Amino acid sequence: MNFFRGVMGGQAAGPQPSGAETIQKLCDRVASSTLLEDRRDAVRALKSLSKKYRMEVGTQAMDHLINILQTDRSDSEILGYALDTLYNIICNDEEEDCPVKIILLNYVLTEFDFHVRWPGVKLLTALLKNQGVQVQGIILVSPMGVSRLMDLLADSREVIRNDGLLLLQQLTKSNAAIQKIVAFENAFERLLDIITEEGSSDGGIVVEDCLLLLLNLLKNNSSNQNFFKEGSYIQRMKPWFEVGDDNSGWSAQKVTNLHLMLQLVRVMVSPVNSPGATASCQKSMYQCGLLQQLCTILMATGVPADILTETINTVSEVIRGSQVNQDYFASVNAPSNPPRPAIVVLLMSMVNERQPFVLRCAVLYCFQCFLYKNQKGQGEIVATLLPSTIDANSISAGQLLCGGLFSADSLSNWCAAVALAHALQDNLTQKEQLLRVQLATSLGKPPVSLLQQCTNILSQGSKVQTRVGLLMLLCTWISNCPIAVTHFLHNQENVPFLTAQISENLGEDERLVQGLCALLLGICIYYNDNSLENYTKEKLKQLIEKRIGKENFVEKLGFITKHELYSRAAQKPQPVFPSPEQMLFDHEFTKLVKELEGMITKAVHKSSEEEKKEEEVKKTLEQHDNIVTQYKELIREQDAQIQELKEQVSSMASQTEQMQTTITQQVSQIQQHKDQYNILKLKLGKDNQSQGDGSQMNGLQTEELTQLREEMEELRKQHTLLQSQLGDKDALINTLTAEGSAAGSDNTELLKELEALRSQVQSQSAEINQMKTERQELLRRAESSDAAPSSDGSLDAAKMAELESRLAALTTDTERLKGEAKSSSESRAELEQQLASVNSTVAILQTEKAKLQTEVQESKKEQDDLLMLLADQDQKIHSLKQKLKELGETVDDEDDLDARDQTDDDEEEEDDDED
Repeated sequence: MNFFRGVMGGQAAGPQPSGAETIQKLCDRVASSTLLEDRRDAVRALKSLSKKYRMEVGTQAMDHLINILQTDRSDSEILGYALDTLYNIICNDEEEDCPVKIILLNYVLTEFDFHVRWPGVKLLTALLKNQGVQVQGIILVSPMGVSRLMDLLADSREVIRNDGLLLLQQLTKSNAAIQKIVAFENAFERLLDIITEEGSSDGGIVVEDCLLLLLNLLKNNSSNQNFFKEGSYIQRMKPWFEVGDDNSGWSAQKVTNLHLMLQLVRVMVSPVNSPGATASCQKSMYQCGLLQQLCTILMATGVPADILTETINTVSEVIRGSQVNQDYFASVNAPSNPPRPAIVVLLMSMVNERQPFVLRCAVLYCFQCFLYKNQKGQGEIVATLLPSTIDANSISAGQLLCGGLFSADSLSNWCAAVALAHALQDNLTQKEQLLRVQLATSLGKPPVSLLQQCTNILSQGSKVQTRVGLLMLLCTWISNCPIAVTHFLHNQENVPFLTAQISENLGEDERLVQGLCALLLGICIYYNDNSLENYTKEKLKQLIEKRIGKENFVEKLGFITKHELYSRAAQKPQPVFPSPEQMLFDHEFTKLVKELEGMITKAVHKSSEEEKKEEEVKKTLEQHDNIVTQYKELIREQDAQIQELKEQVSSMASQTEQMQTTITQQVSQIQQHKDQYNILKLKLGKDNQSQGDGSQMNGLQTEELTQLREEMEELRKQHTLLQSQLGDKDALINTLTAEGSAAGSDNTELLKELEALRSQVQSQSAEINQMKTERQELLRRAESSDAAPSSDGSLDAAKMAELESRLAALTTDTERLKGEAKSSSESRAELEQQLASVNSTVAILQTEKAKLQTEVQESKKEQDDLLMLLADQDQKIHSLKQKLKELGETVDDEDDLDARDQTDDDEEEEDDDED
């Protein structure tokens, strides 16, 4: 049929159909064709036209394509054509509203066929690009939606896995909820495995896609960052930066990969993260050797400039605020001869105007991060400027900073001034130490202080960038340091210069310098200790009021925060500027301005009376603080005394306890000595008695007789115990017999065993009674012999032998009875267990019987109900039939129907016989 259509179409005369008409015919063919092959050919033709006539195909064929996805899902080929067509329609059209999104998602997630899955992945990626928020919402609420998309990373077909990476990149953009789900679907493990398999930094575009996806998952997502750190994935980043000694071959892809890898490290230690999370990641990076590996790249040769710059920025944030990491960085040396500290090598690049601008900014950021909250490092930098520590044979950080501070390059001036200001940040000791620095300006002239040299350069009218850097350095230096303020005011030229700068009406470019001069003069007022008579707080305020005007002064001070570059620098610590000319503000300095602006404004507006009142209040508070301090010291001394007394009391209590123990031991020893004395006294008394054989009685020693009585008493107790056990056995046997007879005929054998046991116990009881009688007789004889001794003072030897033999026999019989009682007890326990089992079986059978009886009763009741319902139904049917007959209708009874059915069956059999 298709062939004839083609032939007939080729022979048709007249104008050729337009693209829209052809698409309409193909759509009609898709909708009306009953053969799958015809629909497949039509969809394939629509696919070929969808790129050229995208709008027409999208308008006319969209519904038909969706219908194909629903009805022809068994044919993967036509599904693939439909998905490719939809992809061509939707791709590169941001305004297209595609209703196929939800249906498409199910196919992408469930179908494994390559011809369906790959076009589906591409189509879903295009949808995410054009309508990301809507599609993300659909996937987020779809059951197992994200999980099934994650399965694309495990697909053995690389083209699907790679396109799955692109899909997940689009899926995770700007959606924290999806980012968390993807991370907890083991994304980190899979992505790191793929990066390793593809060759890490030497890998291709797939590594880049994995790194971009990792950046999406980690950037600005503290939950995923914590999961990444807790999963020990930071340790797996270290091999990425093992670039080797041969750095000559750096492909463009390798540079891109390493750049993204460094960005991933920075994401984990970014200053915008919470301080605790950043510190934890910094610690992990040091412990696993990642920081050491980055420093190796930092000092290596042949590294591309952009990679070196990004490595410096990465090292900066890895060490920022971490004392351990900062100490390690201070110990790193460059592989030169002789070895130089890495800090010195970096500073040489910062003050070298031939180095790239971005590299110099990165070095400045690294130096700032090294000194951030690092008073130890600040002290080491300032120490290289002091006269006692200067080494003429080596270049130090201080020398490089001073060289940059006074060079002809304005960018070097600014960078060196900001770097030196960070060495003084929040460190009063180093601010005072830096006042000692002396500079030799020229031969034959005396050295000048660093502070004086900075003001000299200011007065020379250099470039704006240089003056801004020097003013920021001076403001940082003398703020919160009255001694530095005094040194600054001691130069008679400084205050007139500042007032002249502030009071002049200069151009737009100079307004920032005027604002900084106002800030510097305001610091001189606020932190003034009034040690210089000509420049006390009050006189400086009077000078401002006369030369400048308070309102004008405050207005000029406000020029700083109103500058457009101020807000940019205040956003983040890293100095990022589009051009060197715009490099004017430092991030830490913006914090200082924000802190001081309000205080200086109040200080300038205050009158002398208010100043006096404040001074009085300040003195009162100081006195109060002194009193409180004294009381605190007194309380500390008293606490120390109390603690000492407590220790003494504890020691004395321990000694008392030891002495009490000793006394108790001594008392016990004394009592023992008394007892021994009494015993010796009794022995001496007995020795004095006249009859020497009085210690013997009836031929037996007193001790032997006492032992015999104890044995007899023990036998009496054992007999009583056996009697009670026999009584218990009798009661138990009677109970078992009664229960056994109730259990039925099945317990006959058990009853016989119980009777035998009972007779055995009775015989044992008789024997015990007989032994009891004999024992009583023996006891009576022993007592009578003890009370009435014979004339010769001894018993007959034959009688004693008989008594001993009887006692031995009695002991033997008692042991035998114990063994028999034990065996009887075991037999009783076994019988009790058997009887319990029988009773349990009987109880179970009775329960089942009752349950069956209940079920039988319920079944009977249900049958009766059904019979009643059937009877009522028959009655209703009969009455309805009667009514129909009364109305003249023909009604067949059941007997008639059965007869008719039988007739039909007979006729069918006859027809079969004829055939």
